[in-house]
Amino acid sequence: MRLVSFGEPGSERPGVVIDDRIVDLQRCDVSLPGSIRDILDQERLHDARRIVESGEAPAEAHVALAGTRLGPPIPWPSKIVCVGLNYADHAAEQNRPLPKVPLLFAKATTALRGTGDAILLPVNEERVDVEAELAFVIGRRARHVGAADADAVVAGYMCFNDVSGRAAQYSDRQFFRGKGFDTFAPCGPYLVTADEIADPHALAIGSRVNDRVMQQSNTSQLVFKVPQLVEYITRSMTLLPGDIVATGTPAGVGVFRDPPIFLRDGDRVEVSIEGLGTLSNPVRSERVEETGTRAIR
Repeated sequence: MRLVSFGEPGSERPGVVIDDRIVDLQRCDVSLPGSIRDILDQERLHDARRIVESGEAPAEAHVALAGTRLGPPIPWPSKIVCVGLNYADHAAEQNRPLPKVPLLFAKATTALRGTGDAILLPVNEERVDVEAELAFVIGRRARHVGAADADAVVAGYMCFNDVSGRAAQYSDRQFFRGKGFDTFAPCGPYLVTADEIADPHALAIGSRVNDRVMQQSNTSQLVFKVPQLVEYITRSMTLLPGDIVATGTPAGVGVFRDPPIFLRDGDRVEVSIEGLGTLSNPVRSERVEETGTRAIR
């Protein structure tokens, strides 16, 4: 299934994309929770699947996909865990050795955006970069989960853009501020359930800025695979239903090009992963007026 959260920001509803339409899950079953995260938390995903497979959704539950905003599939996870330096080709472009253990950092949940939402260039950050990533979403509470059992806690996969403010990242010498600016975590367009992805480690992945191909790789380049990441992360912290884990980016990011390439007002960024669709976001400058009110130009 292709799970979505659709509607205006803050009012997203859970749905499933079928061809050119969205099936509004709550209009099919009023007992279903009002978010994909809560559907996972309450172990109601089988009810969503039943609705889709029955083919009996009422006419009023069908919404045209075209023209409907898709927010981040999980608008408010408890956390976003990211993995650094996790592609062999990305390590090679930096002339760095492969890490011996996963390098973990966090992004702020307020950075989340859906496909079509604008990435805002902060007034105090001029070196904004794109990072195409495969993300997986946790489907059930997970603590001390071994790699062999990881499949049981992964609900599905989606595209993720780990937008990065390089000036902040390098000046701070840690990742949180540079990775955590508002709008710096677009994801989607949908969450594809794990049963539809035969092998998450054999997917073409790439990014484009306007007509320029920035990254073109394959998830086979991952140093630490999904099962290893689940085991490593859950040794240290509990992952909750709806939590997002972004698995790292391949070679081709702008900061390591000669000359470097950074995002500019008016650009459009696309992240594409085989079987998961294309995440597309316009880029806009952020202006802060003297009143402190933010305006989008």
